[in-house]
Order: sequence, then C-alpha cells, then structure tokens
Amino acid sequence: MKKIGFLSFGHWANDRGSQVRSASDVLLQSIDLAVAAEQMGLDGAYFRVHHYARQLASPFPLLAAVGARTTSIEIGTGVIDMRYENPLYMVEDAGSADLIAGGRLQLGISRGSPEQVIDGWRHFGYQPAEGETPADMARRHTQVFLQIIEGEGFAQPNPRPMFPNPPGLLRLEPQSPGLRNRIWWGAGSNATAEWAAKLGMNLQSSTLKDDETGEAFHIQQAKQIRAYRAAWKEAGHSHAPRVSVSRSIFALMNDQDRMYFGNGSKDQDQIGIIDQTRSVFGRGYADEPDRLIDQLRQDEAIAEADTLLLTVPNMLGVDYNTHVLESLLTHVAPALGWR
Repeated sequence: MKKIGFLSFGHWANDRGSQVRSASDVLLQSIDLAVAAEQMGLDGAYFRVHHYARQLASPFPLLAAVGARTTSIEIGTGVIDMRYENPLYMVEDAGSADLIAGGRLQLGISRGSPEQVIDGWRHFGYQPAEGETPADMARRHTQVFLQIIEGEGFAQPNPRPMFPNPPGLLRLEPQSPGLRNRIWWGAGSNATAEWAAKLGMNLQSSTLKDDETGEAFHIQQAKQIRAYRAAWKEAGHSHAPRVSVSRSIFALMNDQDRMYFGNGSKDQDQIGIIDQTRSVFGRGYADEPDRLIDQLRQDEAIAEADTLLLTVPNMLGVDYNTHVLESLLTHVAPALGWR
C-alpha cells in the first residue's frame, strides 16, 4: 500500500493549446484539481515553488485555499526553496495554513534548484554569511525554522505591552500541533538525505539526484532511501519517517494519451550538470497499462518509498489531469499493490 498524490509545477502560458493562460488560471485550477483528486480517493495534492517564473510561487495562500475547500487530502509542497525564506515569517504562514487545513499540511522544503535569475535570493534580502554557500544559507534558514516551529518561547516580552502577555518568553503564533513531524526535506544527495534524517525531517526524493555511483537512477535513489532510514534509526527518533519519490507516469488509455505521451522520448535515464555537479535524471513512464505495470515493478526506489507523487501536465487542464490520475488509480495501482 502506498499513499499516492499529484505534484504540480503550476506552469501557465498564453500559448496555443494551453488550458492555463494566466496566474489566476493556475491558482484556481490548482484548487479545482485538488478537490477532484480528493473526490477520486487520491491521498495528496502537492505543489512545486519557483520564483521569477510563470509557475506557482508563493505557496501559503494556495495551501490555505486548498485546505479550506477540502477535508481529507494531504496538502503539500515539493519543494519550497529555503534560500528565499524568512524562517520566522514562514512559521506563522505554515501554522496558519495547517490550522485551516485541520492538520493536513505536508511541507516539503529544500535548498532549491537553479533558478531563472542569478542569485535571486539576494533580491529577497538574503545573503550567505561569510564562509557560507547559498546551500549552507538554506540549511541555516531550515534549522532556525525547525527550532521555532517547535513552539517554545524565545522572545523577551515588552514590560508595557498593548495586550496582556502570558508568563515567560513569547513564541510565534499561531502554532499548529504536530506540524514539526510533517516537514520534509528534498534531498539531492545521500549526504543531505542523512542530514535530514538526523534533524527528524521526512524525505522527498525527486526525479533527479547527484550521480554518485554511475548506476541507474532508481537504484541510486533506492540506496539513498536506505541510507536515510539507517541515519534515522541511528538518530533515535521516536516516530517513524516517511519517504516520497516523484515520477512522471502515464497510462495510455486512448488516442489523446498516445498523442501527448506515446513517443517514448523519456523512457531512459539522462545525465546532466546542475550547479557543476553531475546529476542523473530518472526516466518517465508511459505505456499501455499491462506493460506499464511490468515496468514499474522493476523500479526499486518506488518499492522503497511509502508515498508516490505523480507529476502532472497541469497546462492540459483539470479535466485531462483528472483522467490521467483516475487511469493510474484504476488500471495500474491495484495490480502493483499500491491500492
């Protein structure tokens, strides 16, 4: 059994064939897709965050809106770039969104990926400290966020406040109980996965990672997950961790599916360079259901994970993406034991 969710990058463009032509379209359709996903029995609605792009950017208004329109589906990000975040303000935003959703927020964060502009976080007012890299700064922001979200008081109260204060040091409000255990780290290497485990964060592993052994992507990713779980056990945390992987998977049910995804152009791993690091990009899956099932059985990382996030072509619209997700839930997931 697996939890299955969708992951939307939230693209929008006023181009021929696009069903998502504006920022308003992508926000409202993201909410509608989450509602449809809940109705069909999907477990999660997750959204990617990119700055300086025609994609979803500020996540918390969207997460809160989805939380208000749904009742059971998990609502998450995959991922928020912590180079851009004020961790204290983020504690307030996350607590508010989680309370609106009734404790369903699954907040994926990370050090981010290459962006549309050079050092975009500088325009947000952030700069690495002396001797830090931007990735170090993201991890520093993360550690502050994790500490403050615990809910302990840390700020000295004003002796003449506008409103009466409770005794002791003050904390940020609102606090949402249990949210600390629903923070995920998007790890691109084995070392950062182990770092996340030590800090008690769940693991999100995407469709790319550092090429550390030269093996197939799914094998390297499975090893990353095992290293993460070993580090978690060594850290002695009191609760069980969760692990997600994301995949592009399409069951070819009709001519429209075959037109969009039947060319097999992404059915092999690819190698590329990201931030001067050799990276391996995992294959996509698109085939008739029976053949798709056989292929997915060979994916070691999917087998290791408890949560699978299905990347969706959001610019094709809510109706088509609902069809894509329903096809997988109905014709693929049961045969693999995911349902």
